[in-house]
Amino acid sequence: MSTQKTVRQQADTVEENPLRLEREKAAQVVDALNTELANTYVLYHQLKKHHWVVEGAEFRDLHIFFQEAYEHAEEGADRIAERVTALGGVPVSGPTNLERRATVQFEGEDVYDLRTMMANDLEIYGDIIESLRDSIELATNLGDHATAQILREILVIVEDDGHHFEHYLEDETLVLEEATH
Repeated sequence: MSTQKTVRQQADTVEENPLRLEREKAAQVVDALNTELANTYVLYHQLKKHHWVVEGAEFRDLHIFFQEAYEHAEEGADRIAERVTALGGVPVSGPTNLERRATVQFEGEDVYDLRTMMANDLEIYGDIIESLRDSIELATNLGDHATAQILREILVIVEDDGHHFEHYLEDETLVLEEATH
């Protein structure tokens, strides 16, 4: 085990970066990215919880569906964190810091009925979509087109996953309604 105790960079700081984005601009982008990172991890943990607790006749399909969704969230979080580092920042980490930084709300530890859980997920997806759009606009306005592009690519996946949640929440289409005469 290393005995080194030297802090190389403090959290919430931004150093010069090799991308040649001015430190002041980079700091604004890093701040936005750390919020996106925190939001993504709230979503990730909620989806992971739903993957663990899902029950019922559609268990297998939904178990796999939740797994794919939380894997997408984790991949997006990794891309965001790597971009924070490239911009000279420190990615937000740790459960307390992530919770404090997030602008979306974790539903809590209780287990709800499937429709409620999925509606809660869809709500977070909607909030993240809006936040990503704001961060894309910020990065573009600051001349950080690469960050904007990375966030656009993440946004496409987030919107697609959110759309799939919306499909699951639709009324059953194979159920015949009684004719009213």
